[in-house]
Amino acid sequence: MVTYKTPNVYVEEISTFPPSVAEVSTAIPAFIGYTEKAQRGSEDLTNQPTRISSLLEYETLFGKAESTNFEVTTNKDGIDNISSPTVKYLLYYALRLYFDNGGGSCYIVSVGKYSTADKRKADFETGLAALEKEDEPTLILLTDAVNLSGSDYYGLCQKALEQCKKLKDRFTLVDVLPNQTSTKQAGDNFRSNLQVSEVDYLKYGAAYYPYLQTALNYYYTDNSVIIKAPEKAASDTDSNLLNIKTTNTDLYNKIQTEITKKRVVLPPSAAVAGVYARVDRDRGVWKAPANVSLASVLAPTVKISNEEQDDLNVDPNAGKSINAIRSFTGKGTLIWGARTLAGNDNEWRYIPVRRLFNLIEESIQKATAFVVFESNNPITWLKVKSLIDSYLEGLWRQGALAGSTPEQAYFVNIGLGKSMTNQDVLEGRMIVEIGIAAVRPAEFIILKFSHKLQEL
Repeated sequence: MVTYKTPNVYVEEISTFPPSVAEVSTAIPAFIGYTEKAQRGSEDLTNQPTRISSLLEYETLFGKAESTNFEVTTNKDGIDNISSPTVKYLLYYALRLYFDNGGGSCYIVSVGKYSTADKRKADFETGLAALEKEDEPTLILLTDAVNLSGSDYYGLCQKALEQCKKLKDRFTLVDVLPNQTSTKQAGDNFRSNLQVSEVDYLKYGAAYYPYLQTALNYYYTDNSVIIKAPEKAASDTDSNLLNIKTTNTDLYNKIQTEITKKRVVLPPSAAVAGVYARVDRDRGVWKAPANVSLASVLAPTVKISNEEQDDLNVDPNAGKSINAIRSFTGKGTLIWGARTLAGNDNEWRYIPVRRLFNLIEESIQKATAFVVFESNNPITWLKVKSLIDSYLEGLWRQGALAGSTPEQAYFVNIGLGKSMTNQDVLEGRMIVEIGIAAVRPAEFIILKFSHKLQEL
């Protein structure tokens, strides 16, 4: 209490409201991959997680996509064939797909430039290590790593899951690599190659299959389109679009028209991350990011039947569930699964449950930081309990928690004989026990029909 010595009128403000919980962000993805450049003024942004909020900002700092090489074979009637190109660096296209699907602010971790990239596993490991020091990102996407070997890519996924388990504030989106044999083989390869040292890591990630045929056009320049006339000597006739731009306008326009019909194929994680951001913003993190259509997507590259999804969704051995992306007549391309990699775990089987706990845990952790070094007594305990009670009741009213009353939805225990002993107080520990009844998605809708006897 302040000691007054001079006669006067003094005003004191008394705090009567408990502190509140400010929720952390839930869908801030970090994309790890190669870029055209990585420069902000004189600052090199390589392996420096950088926050951006638009594609224009990305282009300013990191450039555009690498020019795609097309090979056009001509004949006397015009175009004979245009080769299907392979995209070596996917990050730029992935960002476009992410923003098209409702994504917002995100982080970019450039692990190298196109001109010097050697596509090594070590590059991504360095990028992951740099990302670990950032607090805000909540999703990890190893965008360009899908072009590594299967063992290297899934090894990186394991490291990302380990980081999520360590920090407990982020979630990994895994792309299941395609397989030419069958959907089942793609799933088997994924489960065999994704090895984790602890099963507990699996609840911090989700896998998606298959790749997507997007509506995005390839980025190319006139110089990157090579024109060949097979009936003549290649050395005499090989040209490019720039050379015929003014000399053969008709062929130039035909080639451009045909190239625009070719669309980029991408792994699904970028589109899924955009859906996470959109659903979190519109409905809440407790809503499963599933049964949602994908924008800028023409179709999945592989059609999946119900029988094939049985093997993807439920795996009795490894428990590593794979979420299918499927095309439905009249509905478009939908995410048709909401399971984490811990598909056999009753507690952490569903994505919204894991991400809701991530949100609540980190939000309360940050909100209660003011209590550190405060008196460990009933007055402080009441403040903490009031803070957490108020926050959880707000979530319950929004529909994030199950139960018809707050008492059924959650509990908060703090105090001697409840969550602490005298020894805990002597050792400086203030322990709060929080129980949450998270809502779970209705994954299987079962309608039971029977005949009703006619009543006379």
